[in-house]
Amino acid sequence: MTGTGAGAATAGPGAGAGAGGAATGAGAGAVPGLEALFRPRAVALLGSGDGRDAVVAWALGRGARVYAVRGEAAAGVLPAGSVAELPEDVDLAVVLGGDPLPVLRQLADAKVPLAVALGPSASTDRLRGGATRVLGPTDAAQFQPLRDDPAGPGLAVVVPSGPAGRHLYALQELGVRVSHWAVTGGEADLTAADLLAYCAEQPGVGAVALHLDALRDAPALLRAADHAALHGVPVVALPAPADPATAPVLQAALRQHGVVPVGSPDQLRDTAVLLARARPPRAEGIAVYDDGSSAAAPFAALARAAGLPAEARPGAPLEALLADPDTGLVVCPVPAAHPPHTDLLARALADAAETTDKPVCVVWGSPDGTEPAYRKTLLGSSRLVVFRTTANCVAALAAYTAHHRRAAAHRSPYEEAPEAPSPSARKARPLLRPGHRLSEHAAKQLLRAYGVRVPREQLVTSAAAAVRAAAQIGYPVVLKASAPQLSRRAELGLVRVGVTSASQVRDTYRDLAEIARYDRVDLDGVLVCQMVERGAELSIRVGHDPLFGPTVTLGTGGALAEVVADTAVRVPPFGEREARSMLDELRLRRLLDGTGGGPPLDADALVEAVLRVRRIAQELGGELAELAVDPLVVRERGQGAVALGAHALCRPATPA
Repeated sequence: MTGTGAGAATAGPGAGAGAGGAATGAGAGAVPGLEALFRPRAVALLGSGDGRDAVVAWALGRGARVYAVRGEAAAGVLPAGSVAELPEDVDLAVVLGGDPLPVLRQLADAKVPLAVALGPSASTDRLRGGATRVLGPTDAAQFQPLRDDPAGPGLAVVVPSGPAGRHLYALQELGVRVSHWAVTGGEADLTAADLLAYCAEQPGVGAVALHLDALRDAPALLRAADHAALHGVPVVALPAPADPATAPVLQAALRQHGVVPVGSPDQLRDTAVLLARARPPRAEGIAVYDDGSSAAAPFAALARAAGLPAEARPGAPLEALLADPDTGLVVCPVPAAHPPHTDLLARALADAAETTDKPVCVVWGSPDGTEPAYRKTLLGSSRLVVFRTTANCVAALAAYTAHHRRAAAHRSPYEEAPEAPSPSARKARPLLRPGHRLSEHAAKQLLRAYGVRVPREQLVTSAAAAVRAAAQIGYPVVLKASAPQLSRRAELGLVRVGVTSASQVRDTYRDLAEIARYDRVDLDGVLVCQMVERGAELSIRVGHDPLFGPTVTLGTGGALAEVVADTAVRVPPFGEREARSMLDELRLRRLLDGTGGGPPLDADALVEAVLRVRRIAQELGGELAELAVDPLVVRERGQGAVALGAHALCRPATPA
């Protein structure tokens, strides 16, 4: 793992509080002492495996003293008879092959805070939790040196292996400063989340590029991402391919905590560089500079198709575009090299970037890529952001715009998360039956305990009781057969709507009981329910993701859910802003707004219902395998949202 010298660290535009400010918040802070992984005072070498020369060169290049424990002394390497004989200021040990576990015990006794394990280990599952923190098992790519000559904001790189990060390490050849280089390996102890939290606090880090392999601790990663967001440091992540069923949860969870997820290594590279170098936009407009190549109009059209407010400006001088208060960013597509015109254009763009705080991007489309205008002028500027493809530029601009829109309103969800169970949890927990499905009535009682509005209803076991319940609730009423395992009641004829008199209630009760006996459905009673004025039918569901735990999904409900898949998912905890953004992701948002001639619906009540179900997920998610509020009827503005249906499945009891 490598970090550039402190003298080379320049606070970048994307670095926020990480560039010297003091951000505080509920996100997970960095592991103490990780500085030694980047700028050690003294390094101890243990073992004789591969990678020794790379470690020695790296450590000496960082100005650290190097000690070989029971190893051969060499140029710049001092001998040490044992771990106990190491100087007290040794802050990093490197175990070169073999089983690191016995050595770690000695290092802990010697109070060496950090160790890197190189090569495979048979005791990986036992390296966590000791007094000496461990990175790895990893490979010698961990100790690749970083160049000190690139200028500008730094890009911190956290990758699972050297080959996985090769394209990011090579950015140094394109004039990008890689400020920190971390190869997490098997993550037996220290994880990508630990390294992310550390890098977010470092001066000069403009952004973090994170290549995620298998997630060892997904909740810890989200806390680290929130920590980075609180420090104003953008994080761009390339997740490992996920199961199609869980991929939406992973993408949503990352975005929710300020991370920009991307889909390919080249998008990771280009988007991370843009976010590291470009300051937050001061205006929304994207001006596409037309240098006479006719490339500006097609670029602007592609950008608009991606939802960006881009406009080609034929004939407008570059200085005028940058001076326009409605312009937040300027892009110049250059489809091919055409000297001397493109030589002069490249110089003008580089000079303009030095005089403005607005991002200036260039798409250099020449397939050659060896032209002096590109290699020397464009890549030689630490202020320009240079792309090789239009598609990656548009994708990066979309990510940049969306990220800063979210970052401007970011508030740590952990600040609002309650630490103690609510009174609602104490009311609801006795309703749960481990390993069993709840009846609709019990599921609605659970919702009512958390303040989710449900219709007035009574569970009855006789026709006479049904008549009394209907009189108390008020006509017309709905009668539903009730049983924990009962599904698709309407298809079985076990729901009757609009019952208007005592005689109808009596007859309907008997009909439902007869149908249930015929179909061998063991009822626990019949629900007599208040009739609710119809509205838009949605659903709110609590599920369980194998990586992130409880999830909350908002989507279409009732019969519409069977024909229209329209959902938005979040991972608790989250607040009102995230709940409202879930509404914005739905195609039926226009229906809530009253588009199409209908009245506006009660979006505020829907948000409140989402937040109350989120509280259920936070407090009871470990005991509920699933919970569905379906349909949730959202009525006209000011009239609320009512849960007409609900079901829940409890997890089996955990053995003591």
